[in-house]
Formats: sequence, C-alpha cells, structure tokens
Amino acid sequence: MEFSIQQTPNPNAIKFGGESKFLEGRLSARAGDEPDSELAKDLLSIDGVESIFGFEDFITVNKTADSDWNNLLPEIEKALDLHVK
Repeated sequence: MEFSIQQTPNPNAIKFGGESKFLEGRLSARAGDEPDSELAKDLLSIDGVESIFGFEDFITVNKTADSDWNNLLPEIEKALDLHVK
C-alpha cells in the first residue's frame, strides 16, 4: 500500500496516511509497552521511535528528540510495508 507522509506541527511527529483503512479501530502505544499489534511491536522496536497513534487510515509516529527522521523513515516504511497490504 502506498502511504502519504505528512509533516505535523510537532517536528518530532510524522503522519502516515493510507489509501484505505488499514487499522481496525485505534492503535496507541509507547516505547516500553507490550502491544498486541505486530505492527505496533515492530514500529516501537525501531531505535528512536517514542510512541505511535493511529486510527483506521493513518498512523502518527513520534520520535525521540535526538533521533533523525532520515534514519527512521526507511525503517518505519519497512515495518508498514511488512504489515499493511
């Protein structure tokens, strides 16, 4: 599935929008949580990802202040490609 990447007012957050609904309801988790969702587990296992929030056709990823989006984006996109069809 193709995703649009949208900047947010928070420089530590990026929103990924899908072409269609890819989440069932709401998904919210922080680093250190034990989420049921494999997508959430994979996103939170990326060094520098602090939290995620999503609902149906989008997911917002928040990074730690010292992380660089240039390093994180390829890993986030890989996790989304793996779990979202």
